[in-house]
Amino acid sequence: MLSASQLKFLTALQVKKYRQKYRKFTLEGGKMVAELFAQTRIRVAAVYGLERWAEGNAAALAPFYSIFNPVTEAELKKISALATPQQVLAVAELPEPNPGASFDGMSFYLDGLRDPGNLGAVLRIADWFGFSAVYCSADCADAYSPKVVQASMGAVLRMPVAGMELAVLAATTPGLPVMGAVLDGVNVLDSALPTRGLLVIGNEGSGIRPETERLLTHRLTIPRAPGSRAESLNAAVAAGILAALLTGRNGGLPEK
Repeated sequence: MLSASQLKFLTALQVKKYRQKYRKFTLEGGKMVAELFAQTRIRVAAVYGLERWAEGNAAALAPFYSIFNPVTEAELKKISALATPQQVLAVAELPEPNPGASFDGMSFYLDGLRDPGNLGAVLRIADWFGFSAVYCSADCADAYSPKVVQASMGAVLRMPVAGMELAVLAATTPGLPVMGAVLDGVNVLDSALPTRGLLVIGNEGSGIRPETERLLTHRLTIPRAPGSRAESLNAAVAAGILAALLTGRNGGLPEK
């Protein structure tokens, strides 16, 4: 049975300031927890699950049984951030905030990306295309919020994420190519593209902010079909198209 202090702690982790205070976040569902168990980059702090889930996953749970806490369906519903709880919830340690990327390959820089679904999708894209890291401006959604974690489908466990301003990154890495999609850029399909650098993805509504745009070394445009009335692409869709072009032009997906 959950104690009052456990319940208070677990529900507090749904709020960013408490995730930062305790340096922990939550993951939910059998698939996400299985991925957490299978990796070593992020430490597992506690597991809360139904007895039937524990029985059906005894082998995977065995190394973590000392931190397993059986809960009822009613208790799981109280600590879950999902409309429909999924039998198990794990608490994990937040990784170190500095990914230490060498910029030998590509990394994303997210400029005010605030939608959790978009941020989670970008993490999946970065993971799929072998990007080194994802950097976020201070006003981005929190990469370890329950909504972003779920939308990332496990990519948050593998992709280093750091909060940092683009000006700082550019200043510490002179000559670093900084690419971004703008309406008046060169056609990305006809452009010679760098093999390393930062790919900037802007805010869902306003795009890349002016102070960030001034730091771009490569202004790129994804061409739309003649007669298209679409004003813009979804931020994550644009990120996926550009990531595919960058990695495809550079000889395909890098080996993990």
